[in-house]
Amino acid sequence: MMQTIWFLVILLCITMYVVLDGYDLGIGIGSLFERNRASRVEAVELVATGWDGNESWLVLLAVALWGGFPLAFGAILPDLFLPLIVTLFALVLRGASVEFISQSRNPSGMWLWIFGGSSLVAAFAQGFALGNLTSPLHLVNGAYAGSAFGSFSWYSVLLGITVALGYTALGYGYIKMKTEGGLRLRAAARGSIVGLVAIVFGILSLIGINATAAPLDLSTPGRAIAFWALLVFALGGAVMAAITFGRKRTTRNADILPFGGLVLMTVAVIVAFTVARYPVIVPGLTWQAAQGPRNTMVFLLVGIGLNVPLILFYTWFAHRTFKGKRVHPHTGPAHLETAIVGSSK
Repeated sequence: MMQTIWFLVILLCITMYVVLDGYDLGIGIGSLFERNRASRVEAVELVATGWDGNESWLVLLAVALWGGFPLAFGAILPDLFLPLIVTLFALVLRGASVEFISQSRNPSGMWLWIFGGSSLVAAFAQGFALGNLTSPLHLVNGAYAGSAFGSFSWYSVLLGITVALGYTALGYGYIKMKTEGGLRLRAAARGSIVGLVAIVFGILSLIGINATAAPLDLSTPGRAIAFWALLVFALGGAVMAAITFGRKRTTRNADILPFGGLVLMTVAVIVAFTVARYPVIVPGLTWQAAQGPRNTMVFLLVGIGLNVPLILFYTWFAHRTFKGKRVHPHTGPAHLETAIVGSSK
């Protein structure tokens, strides 16, 4: 029972992080392709309202994995050392850039580039780390015995690109949902293209996973049916997003559909691959073998149990407070550009 609770907590943390920090990393990646400086500043402002809360799920994930499954934490960390260090450095730089830009009346172009570049690096590094997790760990008596530089494979690079594309599509979906004017129209056009490319890379990743050393476990009929049903559901969300991305008519409900479809697709994919992997946490190590002492798990679950509803409330409150369209005629890109030009004279 305790193991199942911890597993569900970790699954919740992963899902919330990928969806929430996924869209704001995607906004950062999308800002690299904005020629209008004011539009890039507005993209940062979309992120500034909740990026810290979104990243809290990553911290909670690390604590939950360390407390509930210490053997897995100790085995995974050395293998993912390089991509995780790159991710953390990128997230630190990104957080600093958000604060410098949002607190400045005339933000430096350097910080705008750092915001976009660090978002891209963090997204790719996370996908690269995910690719490493698909390969068996080199364990001796439960301890990591692989290379000091971790694993490296073409599949890790493929997943790095796939995750970056998926995050970018989420970011464009969020921009279309929250903005008006030219920024919204560009997000709609680019989101359709990025979304389709992300689907292609996702299919390539699904095909390529069987070429790795750890294929999916679809040995039982129930597991296979659940896996493919979830993927069909994910494809439905992707199709809904692709169809509604290009709509030019501005209505609140219509603009929610692309982002909503991408969120459904993301959640379905995460659950599908969880079904196909469980009870294996990483190839060569199961959840049962990796779990910690029961007393420790019970003690730490109290702290985790208090923080999960707190972060959920913060996430809901932040998005509820800043609901609706964020860019209006009096505060849109044109106004921002005027303010920037005026302050630089």
